[in-house]
Amino acid sequence: MEAGPVSAAVGRFAPSPSGRLHLGNLACSLLAWLSAKRQGGRIVLRIEDLDAERCPRRYADQLEEDLAWLGLVWDEGGSRGGPHPPYYQSECSGIYAESYRKLEAMGLVYPCFCSRSQLHAASAPHTSDGNVIYPGTCRGLTAAEIAEKRKKKAPAYRLMVPDEDVTFTDGCMGVHTENLLHDCGDFYLRRADGVFAYQLAVVVDDARMGVTEVVRGADLLSSTARQLYLYRLLGLPAPDEVIYLQVDPAVSQKLMTGRYHGDESRKDVHEKDTEYLARSRRAAEYCAEHLGWATVHCTVDGAMRTIEDIQAEVQALAGNVLG
Repeated sequence: MEAGPVSAAVGRFAPSPSGRLHLGNLACSLLAWLSAKRQGGRIVLRIEDLDAERCPRRYADQLEEDLAWLGLVWDEGGSRGGPHPPYYQSECSGIYAESYRKLEAMGLVYPCFCSRSQLHAASAPHTSDGNVIYPGTCRGLTAAEIAEKRKKKAPAYRLMVPDEDVTFTDGCMGVHTENLLHDCGDFYLRRADGVFAYQLAVVVDDARMGVTEVVRGADLLSSTARQLYLYRLLGLPAPDEVIYLQVDPAVSQKLMTGRYHGDESRKDVHEKDTEYLARSRRAAEYCAEHLGWATVHCTVDGAMRTIEDIQAEVQALAGNVLG
């Protein structure tokens, strides 16, 4: 797998559409769009539907309709297609397998037979946010032990990580350091059912699509060290900048519950809210009002962007694009 060509700034919106568009989706999409467009760049829409059962295509289709309705138009990807297909991760198994085999050939991949209950046992090491740090239970299994365990259970596969610090500068949260072994642990590359894991898929896709900057939720901050390690192992260029947003789940739930009621159709909601959310400038005002200062206080090109900055940019950009 070769990295895609890079032309100016390339941002991406990469949702896992397991339901309707929510505030976190809207915030990431808006800021990714703004950051790329202010630099004369492009936006890629990638559908991260690795778990096809949890993310049926109808939700991806609805998400595209909602983004278009909001005026957040993308340049390539989704059902529109483009020069770096496929744009649906459920269609990319062959591409991920190529990179997986490279890691396997390095001797860094091993089978893991641990159950979910074992991983979440009280004795297992956890991060401050409750995530499990894999203790390496299956890392040293012999060939005989692996063969015996296979008789009872199909394994998942993990990537072995070194005891090494990875330091990066986040566009919002500044300098951040994680130790791959002690803060992350050996992580999944492939599930027991054969589906490739998020970390591998994201790295491969961002590289082949030429993505230069990433905007995503703060809950994914801990993924960066693992992904930088994968970029290095696979010889792929990492994005120049990563910006994390902190969206309060309670606020998000309250706001979106107020906009989508049960089985109410998008058409019904549009008829009620079109005047408020019809264009990108309205979406920006909505995010700015409810997400708070810290959320959008992001560094781009060395300058801090506040709510007022974003509103002004949307007024100019969306006004020019949409009329």
